[in-house]
Amino acid sequence: MSAETIKPLTQKVNTDFNQDLPVHIATLIGVRAGKAMPFTREQMSAIDKAPIKAPVAVNFMGLTTDEQADRRHHGGPLKAVHQMPTATYGLINAEFNLNVRIGTLGENLITEPVNGLPDMNESTVCIGDVFQYGGQYGGQYGDEPSSNEQVTDNAQDTSVQLRLVQPRRPCYKINDQIGQFTKVPNIASWITSQGIAGWYFEVVRDGMIAADLPVYLIERPYPFANLKKLWQLSNSKEQFTADIIEPWLAIECLEDSWKVVLKKKIRKS
Repeated sequence: MSAETIKPLTQKVNTDFNQDLPVHIATLIGVRAGKAMPFTREQMSAIDKAPIKAPVAVNFMGLTTDEQADRRHHGGPLKAVHQMPTATYGLINAEFNLNVRIGTLGENLITEPVNGLPDMNESTVCIGDVFQYGGQYGGQYGDEPSSNEQVTDNAQDTSVQLRLVQPRRPCYKINDQIGQFTKVPNIASWITSQGIAGWYFEVVRDGMIAADLPVYLIERPYPFANLKKLWQLSNSKEQFTADIIEPWLAIECLEDSWKVVLKKKIRKS
């Protein structure tokens, strides 16, 4: 990728989610959690996530029934909940002639788009986005909500609000998980090069979460900051002018390790 392909962020970026908020963008069709189990290399892992049938509580550490075996690299407030598009599995299976099933790679949330909108993926979600899972919103797509048709925000509301703070970095456990019973190539490296590993949320508001809830985009403070562009900048061997990188460094909620990578991409004058 040439440095010329990355435009300064003063140029408007248009996606179907960049509109008056809140917007009903998806339905939560699956919630998954895992238990730490014996894994490869004499380690433990909870990367394999199973469906949760009943509503589950979510707090600042994530789903209360979900576990992470390696708390140094997984879990915690800035990796509380993981979401990944189901399309990632199709891409992996097509590229490597595999049949990897949903839930194999550690995602907690699975969504399906509504109202003709695109899926939640690395091209359509941005750092800083706040999504609400659950609650009520009476307006239709494209309509201005009336005073009694707002996303709910009251004492009886148990909906969860999550802020997107960083992409997920694939690690060797993806290779081990997929290749437990057969030799596989370095799929984790390929996923990294494609930037399709999903993302992590921090929890803005505790609540309860379950399948079949509506998903609303309620805040988008940084409409330029989609994950596809972040991966392009981070993976590029090129360096860039400060006007391209500095807006990312000003995003308060972007996890610090990504800022460290981006700072190194600024071209020295």
